[in-house]
Amino acid sequence: MTSAAPRDLVVTQATLADWPVIAGWAAAEGWNPGLSDGPAFFAQDPGGFFLGRIDGEPVSAISVVNYGADYSFLGCYLVRPDLRGHGHGLTTWKTALAHAGERTVGLDGVVAQQDNYRQSGFELAYRTIRFTGAAPQGETPAGIRPAGPADLATITAYDSARYPADRPRFLSEWLTGPGHQALVRYDGARLTGYGVLRPGRDTLRIGPLFADTADDARALFAALTADVAGRQVAIDVPEPNAAGVALAEAAGFQASFETARMYTGPVRPHAQHHVFGVTTLELG
Repeated sequence: MTSAAPRDLVVTQATLADWPVIAGWAAAEGWNPGLSDGPAFFAQDPGGFFLGRIDGEPVSAISVVNYGADYSFLGCYLVRPDLRGHGHGLTTWKTALAHAGERTVGLDGVVAQQDNYRQSGFELAYRTIRFTGAAPQGETPAGIRPAGPADLATITAYDSARYPADRPRFLSEWLTGPGHQALVRYDGARLTGYGVLRPGRDTLRIGPLFADTADDARALFAALTADVAGRQVAIDVPEPNAAGVALAEAAGFQASFETARMYTGPVRPHAQHHVFGVTTLELG
């Protein structure tokens, strides 16, 4: 998919080799991307990433990642600061959005762009608050262990009930990515939650943190942070999950950033009250 625009902007699909450019721009915006996000992102939809170039030089980026036939997620919407205000972002947006087809599109929009997203047909679902702080001292509670290959099918099914779409390709990479620590909690044979800690540019990141109850979430949070006490950790909590907000605040974390989850249409029912930490603001 390619489009040309005035001022010689050419938008084409990006490849995994282009990811360091996109991640670098995201880091400059203070979004703190994970150090090894790229392979998992592209595993979900290799054709869902786009770059706008002028004379071969990257100047804009966006991702529109498809999940099945009904849902897509938009992220990584970026324009190089020295070239903003020339329409490059809008051209990149229009080219990439066509990749979603008739799917409902979700995004986590920064405050400055939310009015623009509303004008493009996105409606607010809820706010997401990033909490950041030093990991507390603690130990791994009983009943929690590292996720292994035998857990993948169970985690995938669990995740699908708590996310608007199935995402097995993404999870197979996300759970095992370099530096990623994935933990599970079981009650007998029943999975009651899982979480992932990964390294970011500025802080460690928790995401997702999906759990049946607040007790499950607290136990997983304690386990994920047990070996990194004192280091800075960030978690993106959906504001409607009061127990998730309370968990972050009880750990001494402070609100440092906010986005708005917005959709262009309906999404399938899922257990939103089990989402104590969003997986990633770039892919939902």
